[in-house]
Amino acid sequence: MSLVIRLTRTGKKGERKFRVVVKEKRSKRDGGFLDMLGWYQKTTDHSNKKINMERYNYWVSQGAQPSATVQEITK
Repeated sequence: MSLVIRLTRTGKKGERKFRVVVKEKRSKRDGGFLDMLGWYQKTTDHSNKKINMERYNYWVSQGAQPSATVQEITK
């Protein structure tokens, strides 16, 4: 089972809101997930985010690979 930390889209049409989740690599973008680590919202002026870094580091230690976007967000 290959795990990945990635974004899933939520919110209304035209409003970009995302959840940062841990899921299997082969599952759909908005399908089920194992653990929700936080949220991310990019607006035109700035970005809002809240990510549980303790859980993020736990899943990375367990072998989950963060996507490129998630790596940029967690810097």
